[in-house]
Amino acid sequence: MGTRLSFLVAGFGIACWAPLVPFARQRLAIDEAMLGLLLLCLGVGSLVAMLATGPLSARFGSKPVILAGGFGLVLVLPTLSVAATPLALAAALFAFGAALGSIDVAVNVHAVEVERAAGRPLMSGFHALFSIGGFAGAATMTALLSWGVAPLAGTLACAAAMATAMVFAWPRLLAGAQGRVEGPLFVRPRGIVLLLAGLAAAAFLAEGAMLDWSALLVTDAGLVASSHGGVGYMLFAVAMTAGRLAGDKAAAAFGDLRLLRWSGVLAVIGFAVLLAAPGAVARMAGFLLIGLGASNVVPVLFRRAGTQAAMPPALAVGVITTAGYAGILVGPAGIGLVAHAVGLPAAFWVVAALMCLVPLTAGTVARTG
Repeated sequence: MGTRLSFLVAGFGIACWAPLVPFARQRLAIDEAMLGLLLLCLGVGSLVAMLATGPLSARFGSKPVILAGGFGLVLVLPTLSVAATPLALAAALFAFGAALGSIDVAVNVHAVEVERAAGRPLMSGFHALFSIGGFAGAATMTALLSWGVAPLAGTLACAAAMATAMVFAWPRLLAGAQGRVEGPLFVRPRGIVLLLAGLAAAAFLAEGAMLDWSALLVTDAGLVASSHGGVGYMLFAVAMTAGRLAGDKAAAAFGDLRLLRWSGVLAVIGFAVLLAAPGAVARMAGFLLIGLGASNVVPVLFRRAGTQAAMPPALAVGVITTAGYAGILVGPAGIGLVAHAVGLPAAFWVVAALMCLVPLTAGTVARTG
């Protein structure tokens, strides 16, 4: 229960920020360029914290890092609604990103330990809770703001909910003796961990493409009206959550090899349907296939990080999480550059080609441990 609540809090916390962005822009009277630089601070804070969180979890256990990250989100979220200068918001976003990066890595390290102790697949269900938390956070904050609740009051209410969840999770988290290692805390990634990290970057890149570019893809193609551009991502998100809720049973029934291979194949087919199928309805169905296919790739990669022997599991999870976030932060910008040169559909074909790596390397990944 503690692990599930921690995943829920991580997803809830980051999603609470999205509805606050227009209020921050209006409050500071800044343009898109300045806003983009400020948003970059969140990503930089996450990546910096991720580089340190794996080693810290390896040395001290994941529980204290989870608690620090979770309560960090609680403390920093309200400051995002009142930061009065660009510099203050930059500092708050950096701290918020650092808290998010810390809990994200540490909770995956903890999930590896819990799954190992349980002796059965649990990782997909944990990641499903992150997705559910994201939906709940965005919906809650949006509802409060639409009801006329002030941003500060809204963030305080959401922070109180997160604090309550973290207090409840605290005694239910493992003490963290497993996974502690002595020796150097910063180790160069090597062996199978490099492959796992590369696949995580590709999977997160696909998710980032859906988030940032799918609406433009379908509206430019005339599949839906501009006002309905978000329908595609909604289908993708629903399918991904459903796939993760069923992922643990699928892993237990079919094993990681089949799950990873057919997940990758399904995602690639989804891209092909989205980009080339005849008819708007058929092409929109591609979002469902991509969501179902991509849903369990990352959970399997984290599970395999816990069984490989090339690096301590906590360090490996940190590397994979950092690579994944690099993919979701940098990848969409790369898609924009490719789209500018050869068109957005061609850029999505590049993402589909990267996802082909998942089924092609599934055998190697499944042999770890």
